[in-house]
This record gives sequence, C-alpha cells and structure tokens, in this order.
Amino acid sequence: MDPQNAVTDDAEINRPDVIAAVTAAFERYEAALMSNDVATLNALFWQDPRTVRFGADGPAYGIDAIAAFRRGRDVSDLARVLERVVITSFGDRFATALCAYRRTATGRVGWQSQSWVRMPDGWRIVAAHVSLGPAP
Repeated sequence: MDPQNAVTDDAEINRPDVIAAVTAAFERYEAALMSNDVATLNALFWQDPRTVRFGADGPAYGIDAIAAFRRGRDVSDLARVLERVVITSFGDRFATALCAYRRTATGRVGWQSQSWVRMPDGWRIVAAHVSLGPAP
C-alpha cells in the first residue's frame, strides 16, 4: 500500500474491527447522553483545549468549556430516538459518526456529527456539532 494513499485505500475504509470499536464508543456516548451521565460524556471527549463542540447554544472551545456546558445544560428534553446513524472509519485511527434523531417529548428533529480519533486510552471525540430544528 502506498502510504500517501493509505486513507483512500478501500481496504482501510470501514474495517469491521474499527467500525465495531467506534460503534461501541458511540453507543456508550448515547447511553450516557440518555442517562445524563456527565462524567462519561466528558470522558469520551479528548481531554484537550483543542477539542471543539458546536451546539444549538453556541460553541464550546476546549474540554473545560465542554465540561462547563454539560454541568449547566437543560436536561428536560434529552430523550431521543435515533433515526439514522452513519459511522465511517478511515484506517484504524479516525472515524466519523453522524446521526439524525427525534426528541421524544417535543418531536423536534436534530442532527449530530462527531469526529472520533483513537487515542492511547481509547476512542475519543475531538470535534462535535449538534443542530436542533424548530418545534413542529
């Protein structure tokens, strides 16, 4: 394999072992989100000031800002049903997880994207974006 084309080599895209590992991390995140397990949610983000999360309430730059957001957010309408999840991996160190969801209490539709990187301590989110549509 040519190292310059390693990421575009079809054999390295969506390797089953990598997809399984990222899916497990994504499902752990989703379970923590639904139970408002702030410690797990924070732990699944890269513990670094370069980590970014964009959300409906604005941007959070750095893990400290992300943790502060988690501590202060409204949790009254967290329950949701995932309508579609697409996880794509590139090699054994990078993956994206994107989902569409519907909030169960209000019916609001939203979208979430996450960039995951395999760190020495496991898969971590290095960038995330969450959008939420208006109430129906």
